[in-house]
Order: sequence, then C-alpha cells, then structure tokens
Amino acid sequence: QVQLVESGGGLVQAGGSLRLSCAASGRTSEAYAMGWFRQAPGKEREFVATINWSGVSTYYADSVKGRFTISRDNAKNTVYLQMGSLKPEDTAVYYCAAGPYSHAIVDVVYDYWGQGTQVTVSS
Repeated sequence: QVQLVESGGGLVQAGGSLRLSCAASGRTSEAYAMGWFRQAPGKEREFVATINWSGVSTYYADSVKGRFTISRDNAKNTVYLQMGSLKPEDTAVYYCAAGPYSHAIVDVVYDYWGQGTQVTVSS
C-alpha cells in the first residue's frame, strides 16, 4: 500500500503561481510513476501531468503544457506540480496518483490516490 497526501492548494489570482506537493508513504521503495489529475465542479476528472520513476520522462495535457511543471524528489518521496500563469479554468481539486505505467493519462490505471487539494483561481 502507498499513502499519498497532497498539499499546497489555495486561492490565487489569475496569472499567479502555486506549487502543489504530494508526499508518499508506505511501499515507496517500489518504482511508481506519478500523475496529477484534477476535477472541476460538474466535470469529470482529467489528466494534468505525469512523471516516470526516475523523473527523466514527463508528459502534460495540452491545456497545461508550458505553464505547469511536474517533478519528483525520490529521496523525499515527494512529487511536485509547479503551476504558473494560472487561469480561472484551472480551478479544481487536484489529485496525485501512483501507478506502474509511465505516461499513463487514464485514471483507471493508477493504483493509489490522494485525497485532493483545492486550487481556486480568481479572475
């Protein structure tokens, strides 16, 4: 089992930045790929970004490419999502997830999920 806890969400003005963190505990010795997803009110959960175990390979949704950066520090068992040039449409609950497949953009292939952290971008 892997437990994931997100933090760093909050209220920010459009154009601002936030950094989300996802701390993992439990069976962190295994080589999990990590992903970030988000869910806005009334919408389905959508893929945001993913990073492989080593941190060398990343993949982004078109909607965040060039604005968001995913990274990880395996020594700290933590994954980050640096968000910049935020827009009101980025408002959502952001979830991190762990799974066995790199570049996975479908939520069903992730095995473990955090509880989510709210990001609200005001216009």
